[in-house]
Amino acid sequence: MKLTWKQIDGFVKSPDKAARAILVYGPDDGLMRERARAIAQTVVTDLSDPFNVTVLTESALLDDPARLNDEARAMSLMGGARVVRIEGASDKISPILREYLEDPSRENLVVLEAGELGTKSPLRALFEKQPNAAALPCYVEDERSVSQLIRDMVKTAGLSIQADAVTWLAANIAGDRARARSEIEKLILYMGQGGGTIRLEDAQAACGEAGAQSFDDLIYAVGGGRADVALTTYQKLLDETIPVVAILRSLQTHFRKLHFVHAQIAGGMDTESAMKKLSPPIFFKYEQNFRAQLAKWPMTKINDVLRRLNDIEAQTKRTGTPSETLTAQAILSLSKAA
Repeated sequence: MKLTWKQIDGFVKSPDKAARAILVYGPDDGLMRERARAIAQTVVTDLSDPFNVTVLTESALLDDPARLNDEARAMSLMGGARVVRIEGASDKISPILREYLEDPSRENLVVLEAGELGTKSPLRALFEKQPNAAALPCYVEDERSVSQLIRDMVKTAGLSIQADAVTWLAANIAGDRARARSEIEKLILYMGQGGGTIRLEDAQAACGEAGAQSFDDLIYAVGGGRADVALTTYQKLLDETIPVVAILRSLQTHFRKLHFVHAQIAGGMDTESAMKKLSPPIFFKYEQNFRAQLAKWPMTKINDVLRRLNDIEAQTKRTGTPSETLTAQAILSLSKAA
């Protein structure tokens, strides 16, 4: 079965019983692993339990294809259902899974963890089409999704957080769920156990390293024509293991905001009012730069930029594409075009 984004959260909390094998895949490695663990824990709470959880690698299955069937049908010594986790899954094990899904265990659950799989992936297609399997994508989260994660974690810790702190933090940590959680936990520890409200200054003090390598630094350098800063910041983001697709989407989001404001102005609205309609709003530190970029980037140029960025993102999803190089070339040329 193929899951839509609206179905994902509910499925993770309570997987469909018909799905006896679940493929969790996508470019956001942190989110993928988090969801795979959450699904497995609906069957076995303690995933370190050697009696009820077996962890297999793709290479182990390729060396011994019968092992999946053996492990998936083994009975728990402690009673109850077991989980078989397959790490680093790829299309190479599609035939093994296809054979297993012809007659899967009705009690034990198989959970596969994989990276990004294209639309032509045999493994992804198998899990999307089989009624007794499920394919769950984990795409890079945008700032809105990360903002909700921030609020949820802060609330659970007994704290509150000001809106401008949420905006700044989301812009700086979007891109990988594991990294986002790490930065939020760092902030919570910084605040201590006494409760209180997290201010912008607190977020910047606790997560300053993330801020120094933020998406905002990149997009405003590109839009402002500062090629050297843009390329340096781009490399820092890569060093932080931020996925290329997250970087491309941050650029797309920025130019869509410029496009939106231009459209509002063309409809008769003044610049300040048009900017206030953006959600989330432009962080105050960048408001002047944003206004300046409205003059640098007319609608026709923005349309060309968005088409190019969309084309590059599509190319990055093809096997063997030099994604980092293509993105670097785009950043350089866009910076020079400002």
